[in-house]
Amino acid sequence: MGKCEQCIVRELSSLNALSKNELIHLSDCKDSFEIKKGDIIFSEGDLMNGVYCIKEGTCKLVKMNSNGKDTILKLITKGDLLGQDSILTENKAALSAVAVEDMQVCYIPKTEILGFINENNKFSFEVTRSVCNQLTQANEFAVNHTHKTVKERLAAVLINLHDTSGTDEDGFLNLQLSREEIASMVGTATESCIRLLSELRKAGFIDLKGKRIKISSLNNLKSLAE
Repeated sequence: MGKCEQCIVRELSSLNALSKNELIHLSDCKDSFEIKKGDIIFSEGDLMNGVYCIKEGTCKLVKMNSNGKDTILKLITKGDLLGQDSILTENKAALSAVAVEDMQVCYIPKTEILGFINENNKFSFEVTRSVCNQLTQANEFAVNHTHKTVKERLAAVLINLHDTSGTDEDGFLNLQLSREEIASMVGTATESCIRLLSELRKAGFIDLKGKRIKISSLNNLKSLAE
């Protein structure tokens, strides 16, 4: 899958703080592989012995509820790193990561990440900042689910999908999630999600074609989400 020092994706994460020699060393110790849609990257409770760098594709971070259903807390996409927090805290994975489309990832062993943290102050700072940003996002998620209506949360999720995946040449979101997955991100029943999507379509905010979703009025959607 190429050399780390030539990889544009690493510019999007903490890895951009590594020197050329460190990146050359990283290329020699990482493993690269493909993950198919629906495959589990790691499960809640797993011991994390390394970090995953997402080169292509998107996965969802999910939490199993007491009723046996998964709640999608976040989407992780190209350029993101998975597992930095567990490496720092030495805790087991608090969430499961599942591919929502075919992916290409690189796996970096824990020993290498800790070595870079000890030797490279800039990298250590970037990792710490990244983990703090994750905490901020988790707090925002909790606030949104407490204070926003279901329709407002749905609008926010659609904007997030737009920002995460972009759109195709026809304007439809590149990432096609099932209605059940969208409902899980919103925190509502699938039937309620389907009804609200229909309401947004009738209001002219979005357009629907099968599972595909097009945001027709991003400004109106943002106003609703806020």
